[in-house]
Amino acid sequence: MGVQAAFVVPHPAVIVPEIGRGQEKKIQKTVDACQEVARRIGEQKPETIVLISPHQVMYANYFHISPGSEAKGNFAKYGAEQIGMEISYDEEFVELLCQVAETKKLPAGIQGEIDPQLDHGTMVPLYFVNQVWKNYRLVRIGLSGLSLMKHYELGQCIKSVAEKLERNIVVIASGDLSHKLKIEGPYGFQKEGPEYDSRVMYVLGKGAFGELLEFPENLCNKAGECGHRALTMMAGTLDRTEIIARHLSYEGPFGIGYGVCEYLARKENPQRNFKEQHEKKERERVASQIRKQDAYVALARRAVEEYTRTGQVIPVPAGLPEELYQQQAGVFVSLKENDSLRGCVGTVQAAENSVAEEIIYNAVSACSRDPRFQPVGPEELDRLTITVDVLGKLEKVNSVEELDEKKYGVIVSKENSQGLLLPDLDGVDSVQEQIGIAKRKAGIKDQEEVELQRFEVIRHF
Repeated sequence: MGVQAAFVVPHPAVIVPEIGRGQEKKIQKTVDACQEVARRIGEQKPETIVLISPHQVMYANYFHISPGSEAKGNFAKYGAEQIGMEISYDEEFVELLCQVAETKKLPAGIQGEIDPQLDHGTMVPLYFVNQVWKNYRLVRIGLSGLSLMKHYELGQCIKSVAEKLERNIVVIASGDLSHKLKIEGPYGFQKEGPEYDSRVMYVLGKGAFGELLEFPENLCNKAGECGHRALTMMAGTLDRTEIIARHLSYEGPFGIGYGVCEYLARKENPQRNFKEQHEKKERERVASQIRKQDAYVALARRAVEEYTRTGQVIPVPAGLPEELYQQQAGVFVSLKENDSLRGCVGTVQAAENSVAEEIIYNAVSACSRDPRFQPVGPEELDRLTITVDVLGKLEKVNSVEELDEKKYGVIVSKENSQGLLLPDLDGVDSVQEQIGIAKRKAGIKDQEEVELQRFEVIRHF
């Protein structure tokens, strides 16, 4: 018993015939594949289905698991109110999953429900399943803004619970692929769209789940995918498990990629320990960077490590380059883990007596006080990449023509709201994008006029 099978399915509402009204024939391969998945699930006769949906409530640093005993929903927003469903939740599974996640220090639980109604990312796959098999209880899990590795780890927790309860469990990862495959599509075209879909379907077809952890965040963002974290969590549910992988279909006629895959669990296979393999690679990569880091980054790392291990702020050490003692400047310290942001705190202008002190205090804040993340744990230290940006003088600009997203950082201001974005960031390829992100950080609407300032930085690796 445990996780017997897992499936990757998309969730375009158009494949429900009552909604598509004939349009579903344009993606008939996807419809056929979803029906094949339903038949497979019917053969498995699962007691519990764990469904991972990108359209369940999503938080930046928390995994939401649907609470309660039951839920219902319908397709009213797609003009098919008559098509609905009611499901029963597996409360015992949910309770134990929350406990296991807590022991692993994963932020997951039943708090924070906004809408108890089933989302379409849940209902579209279950529309097909319910035609074949209804004698199951559901566990519905949302995604988060946390790293891919954290999603994989929650998948491992799901596997552990399935085995402890000795239940026949099936996992469904609901998620569309790139939304940017065609100019005429609803989200336009980005070259990263087809690139992402080709790469992810190759990985999924092989069942090479470790490679899911290696997708650059920039590629995923540019491709406009919605399901990569769901795929990664699903992969964790099959950790150390021999599988039979089968690619069922892929198509994208509407400018959105739809992929369907099947994984049947077989015996345990310790060599499919993708978390450990990936962490080993990350430790080796970070160790290589540490050997090359300059005095600025070395100081930030020392401050992070000491505070994380002991809760103590280091004093300014001797033996640093003279400018770290004599100069004053704003400083940003950025932490990344597994290529995902893990913390970033900084000062626009000097708040301390020296750049050295500025680095120390902002490094401590980045690892412990960034409200978007939990404090860094000691077990993460050898996987952290650290950069230090030393800011130059602020300059007021009168037009966007005076900006350059690679050379200058930007500050947008309106009344009491202010947003900042550093220069030369992955995934920010235009001044318009840079300004838009800075506005969103400040809670300023895209169309609102703002005052602009620019600054240069010296980035230390």
